[in-house]
This record gives sequence, structure tokens and C-alpha cells, in this order.
Amino acid sequence: MRLPSTLLLCASLLALATMPGCARKKAPRGSAMLRVKLGYEEQGIASWYGRPYHGRATASGEIYDMEQLTAAHPRLPFGVTTRVFNLGNGKSVDVKINDRGPFVAGRIVDLSRAAARQIDLLAPGITRVRLKVIAAPAQVRAAANPPPERFAFLRHPRRWRRESRRAEPESAFFPPANTPIH
Repeated sequence: MRLPSTLLLCASLLALATMPGCARKKAPRGSAMLRVKLGYEEQGIASWYGRPYHGRATASGEIYDMEQLTAAHPRLPFGVTTRVFNLGNGKSVDVKINDRGPFVAGRIVDLSRAAARQIDLLAPGITRVRLKVIAAPAQVRAAANPPPERFAFLRHPRRWRRESRRAEPESAFFPPANTPIH
């Protein structure tokens, strides 16, 4: 009588323990980072942010400086340079994405105070804009085109080993074969 209840308890605990591993967590809607090409465009509402965040770390790890030409975007990769056009007056500014935001529905970009000043956004606080990606970040460009020697050993391991032996004598790495190791 006791054995079946113990087996039932163990089976139910095992089932409960494995259930969370099977569940798939969904990312919040719109949180996936965009893969963008030069020329990508987006239209919407822009706002600006300044004093309360000045001197604090951004999502990219940089320290926010409201007098630099930077911006926050929900999904563009960090380091992307975008040109933001104020659709109300035709002015534009080039900014680097280094933060996440805005966190207000309907807004597509938060500009630093310096960037907002250049397109006359300070007084109204929000305006309709079009943003266009004009430069990819250096890190993304470097990752897309690694130097050929960096991963050569993956494509030609024998050649890499042979060339690396020529570059430095084996004795630089290991003691001579007859040397006792203590």
C-alpha cells in the first residue's frame, strides 16, 4: 500500500521538476534587436531626455552625456549612426545609438539634449521624425569581416600548426624532451 503512493509522489515531483524546462519564454513584444542595413528608415514620434540621466550608465555601458549627439532606440544595435529628420521643420541631426528606449508607446527614439537642440525639439518635447541608418557600428563591421588570419586554424588546421611552429621554436612553449619535470 505504501509503495504505490511513494511511486506516485516521486513521479509527480519528477514531472513538476521537468515542466519549467519545457516551457518556452517569449521575449517581450518588440524587444528583439533589429538586423538593419544602411538606408533602413523608420518614422514616428521622437522625444528627448536629459538631466535625470546625465552621468548615468546607458544600456550599452557608456556614460550618458546629454551634450553629446546620442540617442536611445528600442531595437537598433548599439553604435549605429542614424540621421534623424524633424518632419515639422526639415532640420536633421546625426546621432549614435547607445541606449534603449523610449519606453512610451508610440515613440521610436529618445534624443540627447544636444541632438534635440539641433532639430528644435527642446521646447515642444516631442515631434514627428524620420530616422535613417547612415553608418554601421565599427564592431559589427569588424565581426562581419574578420581578418583572415584570425580564424585560419579553423579552415586549415594542419597548415596553421605548421606555420605556427615555424614562427616560434617549440622550446618557447615546452622544455626540452630530456628535462625532468618536477
